[in-house]
Amino acid sequence: MKTSQFYISTLREAPSEAVIESHKLMLRAGITRKLGNGLYTYLPLGVRSLHKLENIIREEWNETAGALEFKPTVIVPGDLWKESGRWETMGPQMLKAKNRAEQDMVVSPTAEEAFTAVVRDGLDSYKQLPVNLYQINTKYRDEIRPRYGVMRGREFIMADGYTMNADDESLDESYKAYEKAYFRIFKRLGLKIIPVRADSGAMGGSGSEEFMVESPIGDDTLIICPNESCGYAANVEKAECRTDEPTNRAGKIPGRTELPIEEVATPNVFSIEDMEKFFDESSKVFIKALIYRVINSQLDLTKAPHCADLKRVNDPSGDYYPLSYACVLIRGDLDVNEAKLAAALKASEVVLAEADEVLSIAGAPHGFVGPVTVKCPLIVDTSVVTTSADGRFEAVMHDAIAGSGKDGFHVKHVEPLRDFVPFINTDVRLVKAGDKCECCGGTFYTKKGNELGHIFKLGHKYTKSMKVTFLGKDGKPTEPTMGCYGIGVDRTLASIIESNNDEKGIIWPMSVAPFQVCIVPIKYDGKMKEVADKLHDELKASGIEVLLDDRGERPGVKFADMELMGIPLRITVGDKNLPNVEFKPRSAENAELVPAEEACGKAVQYVKDELSKLRA
Repeated sequence: MKTSQFYISTLREAPSEAVIESHKLMLRAGITRKLGNGLYTYLPLGVRSLHKLENIIREEWNETAGALEFKPTVIVPGDLWKESGRWETMGPQMLKAKNRAEQDMVVSPTAEEAFTAVVRDGLDSYKQLPVNLYQINTKYRDEIRPRYGVMRGREFIMADGYTMNADDESLDESYKAYEKAYFRIFKRLGLKIIPVRADSGAMGGSGSEEFMVESPIGDDTLIICPNESCGYAANVEKAECRTDEPTNRAGKIPGRTELPIEEVATPNVFSIEDMEKFFDESSKVFIKALIYRVINSQLDLTKAPHCADLKRVNDPSGDYYPLSYACVLIRGDLDVNEAKLAAALKASEVVLAEADEVLSIAGAPHGFVGPVTVKCPLIVDTSVVTTSADGRFEAVMHDAIAGSGKDGFHVKHVEPLRDFVPFINTDVRLVKAGDKCECCGGTFYTKKGNELGHIFKLGHKYTKSMKVTFLGKDGKPTEPTMGCYGIGVDRTLASIIESNNDEKGIIWPMSVAPFQVCIVPIKYDGKMKEVADKLHDELKASGIEVLLDDRGERPGVKFADMELMGIPLRITVGDKNLPNVEFKPRSAENAELVPAEEACGKAVQYVKDELSKLRA
């Protein structure tokens, strides 16, 4: 193709709103243009790379994951979301609308409901399972703060695979096949991926793994073990660590006490740091109590303390409590992981309660909340109490100091299990750099990362709520289990640019470059035009995607544009070098001279070699 037939729209400078390299370069190179806040149009150059990326996903999901493509609608009936129970719980990021018949509709933020409904309508027998379909489709989420261009936009393209399986064993097989496909996809894209354990979030389900790329502007914090033979890596939302001892300032572990609780006046003592100074003790002997507001909890609270009068909503997808409260107890030197807490409470969201709510429930402000007097269920971290293999509670901390439930007072000699009993005992600890690996004892460090892909074992979350059944081998109705496998296409494209650029522009991997080779004649006339045209035709006939710059621009402008656009190989035709031409890979510092009649063969081999490296 010649530039006279193509739309090139490069910018010398990026708009001031672009702060990360991928955003700047996608605008400058003419890959995207902003249409509105969080809304970006792909220009012809970008579309070529976008389609290549989509096709790599298609090829691997077709072959490695054994999936088939389907095309659900972008606008989805709201009734399907009401069936699944996510109509209310998905939150304000879901764009809702009504059609002219006043029916509720959704601009799809994800497609679990659509997939489940489509398969449900044609599923009769176990012989049809597993069903393994995927889509590459536009979605919309009303992000509160869209930023970084297509890295976090409101409208975006997702590749989503879905499996419906007869049992957990079949789901495991599908999950592993997709996992293998993910590694192959990202290898072909030239991206170094960090697979990490992850929280399933609003998607629901059990098993979950994210595929991250390291990025200084990443939204996620990764907890990583330095021991390569261990290989532990997890999103901070999911990370677990080795339990350490609750030692006092003398370095000893307090033993069980028979002393009764003793109230101590603690004026102007509000924080853990204040308590350390006042009691002259280590923060590891304090029990921190925090009151959380819990939104849309599906946990059964019928037998939970102080919950008898809570409003409970009956819903086909499972009963839930629109609003409830919980008191988290955790060792004083540790912080609460709110993603873990939300998962433990089967809630869509947890947030620290407001001051008036805390006073109503605990009788004292945060800082003085007491585990003995609080009027809501206790969620006790494993740093305070643990559960044995046979299901018995065992105290980890003894003779502790905690809030009294009375403003200006704390209490000493608190004995877990004597003075309070957990409603739920689980790990809600936020893991940090410096904590020890549960697997090998290595010292964790952190990296920032961007999530490009995520695989989930959804289980029965959607098939149960949407009443999906099939006749099993025994002739009885059986509920299938599901898996979900997503890749953010726009975000992946931006991450490729983020990882492959220099001061001149993009350096595309050969697999997704909009063109594989560009030909730049110093001047497009005479012998230079003749040689350039011949090379163009030869490369095109050899199956190479080639762009011939036939513009009447100065050579410096042509070179700058081709480097900015990141085309992997440039062949320069100049009268001073003929009958030789310059052969310069985008990532090389210097060009080499090759005879013009050999340039086509050399270029074809170069393209093949680069593609082979990415497939190796």
